[in-house]
Amino acid sequence: MRLILASASPARLQILRAAGVEPIVHVSGVDESGVEGADAAAVASALARLKAEAVLDEVGTDSDVVVVGCDSLLELDGVLYGKPGTDEVVRERWRTQRGRTGALVTGHHLVVVRDGAVSRDTRAASTRVTFADVTDAEIEAYIATGEPHHCAGAFTIDGFGGAFVERLEGDHLTVIGLSLPLLRHMLADAGLAWTDLWRR
Repeated sequence: MRLILASASPARLQILRAAGVEPIVHVSGVDESGVEGADAAAVASALARLKAEAVLDEVGTDSDVVVVGCDSLLELDGVLYGKPGTDEVVRERWRTQRGRTGALVTGHHLVVVRDGAVSRDTRAASTRVTFADVTDAEIEAYIATGEPHHCAGAFTIDGFGGAFVERLEGDHLTVIGLSLPLLRHMLADAGLAWTDLWRR
């Protein structure tokens, strides 16, 4: 059974590889702007669904395949934060979130094609993240690494930003971008064992 990762994220790819799965990376290229929802879980799930379904449209359903799409957002005080993109936005976000706790939400959309049948499942995972009360100098140093520009919430826990996160409540892999425990449950509900995806 092939697993296709509908994401350009090197962190998601690394999560799967470290867990014994060698996915095929197929970037969807969908337009993420304009997606709205009631909360972070709804928006992240909608984005994950868009990515996975766009990739499925390209690869087709003629052979057995698993397609996984993911998207992450940080929710703080009811405001949703995706990738900041610029120095100024990173600076503003870190000044807002330092010393505080938010929720990093990752939406997962799974499509399983097997023996001509197609099943779909969409779920979100959430982990509470408590940020260090970083100084302005630390924020500027972090900006200079370039890392936070391309990450939901302007941070990572598996890179330079790891030192700026004081506590996690929940699955740490959700914060990195793909919850393996959740994905295992989703696969099981679709009739697949997680271990079937391990490379031999």
